[in-house]
Amino acid sequence: MLIHSASQVLTLAGGPQRGDRLGDLGLIPDGAVLFKGADILDVGSSEELLNKYPNEEKQNAGGRVVMPGFVDPHTHVIWAGDRSGEFEKRLAGATYLEILEGGGGIISTVRATREASLEDLKDQTRERIRRMFMYGTTTLEAKSGYGLDQKTEHIMLQALLELDQEEVPDIVITYLGAHAVPPEYAGNPGGYADFLSRELIPTLSEWWPTRTEKPLPYVDVFCERGAFDLSQSRQILEAAREHGFPTKIHADEFENLGGASLAAELGSASADHLVVTSKTDIQALGKSDTVAVALPCTPFGLAEPDYTPVKEILKAGGLLAIATDLNPGTAWCESMQFAAALACRYMKLTPNQAIAAATINAAAAIGMDGIVGSLEPGKQADLLIMDIPDYRHIGYRFGTNLVGSVVKKGQFYIGEEA
Repeated sequence: MLIHSASQVLTLAGGPQRGDRLGDLGLIPDGAVLFKGADILDVGSSEELLNKYPNEEKQNAGGRVVMPGFVDPHTHVIWAGDRSGEFEKRLAGATYLEILEGGGGIISTVRATREASLEDLKDQTRERIRRMFMYGTTTLEAKSGYGLDQKTEHIMLQALLELDQEEVPDIVITYLGAHAVPPEYAGNPGGYADFLSRELIPTLSEWWPTRTEKPLPYVDVFCERGAFDLSQSRQILEAAREHGFPTKIHADEFENLGGASLAAELGSASADHLVVTSKTDIQALGKSDTVAVALPCTPFGLAEPDYTPVKEILKAGGLLAIATDLNPGTAWCESMQFAAALACRYMKLTPNQAIAAATINAAAAIGMDGIVGSLEPGKQADLLIMDIPDYRHIGYRFGTNLVGSVVKKGQFYIGEEA
């Protein structure tokens, strides 16, 4: 299939973009993309590729933008129930941490998720994944973390493995057994960190290969007041590394505990949230290959004034990505388009920077930048035909879906089919 006559083809070629380079779209005016099966074969101007491949099946992009599929590198897409009541409490003045300390927040979703069956979890999650795909997300990361016991966490992971086979988007899986302190360990985060490190993580390393041939999942930890302190986070991540797991960290959403520097030190794939990150931590990220993942939907969802200091991260030479943080408590948002719009307004990214952060750099945050995130020969044919004439409409517009067609592994999905 040769897609031609795009107003702009955004290739994002050349790998993840550090610091001031963020926003290099590799833009080809009147561009074209050729793919065969699941792989991209060639990218160039329409004139060049139409002359070079006269006998290929053709699709006229009609003067619209063609770009890589969005990559959402931080989601909690699998859960049961909802927390609409807590949203109302926050509007009445309760803070996120107050709700968490009162037994709500993550723990309320844990209760609902523990009660759900495998099929219930799959059905609820499938709807969210399909909405993400309709809005242009062709690859996503998905975390467990609403089980906080071995049985439920394994059910969540099994559900994600099955959904990865059954649904169109690629799903990169993360084990987040350290999302919060479970009720059984209330007031004893150190005891739960010990249990995770000595029992749950080693058991997972044995369980996973019995269920799939996929590489081991990421292991993540919520390094935050009310969850796990820096020492406990180090313990959990080092235990994960000892058993061969790649790692990630939630850090600096509310308090700066040093989690970003820990992630850089351990070579973690990403450090996420990063709202109150210190200059020291920013410098550590800038010198590392750990991707700083900003989650603008989260402070927006909490009506908080502070967002990730992306300008400082870029000035330090860091790798920046954006994600939705799709979750039931603070950011029930399936649209990377909306995340980009927020990033432009509240973090002052330009549209081209937001697009790069939502594609090639987002792919780097989940170890997929060699496969997706850009339109280059040899990469997977994951691309979007956007119903816009210029890339700057991404970020500029919000509250509507700008995707016309989605191509995933060379297969077309149009309109409601997506």
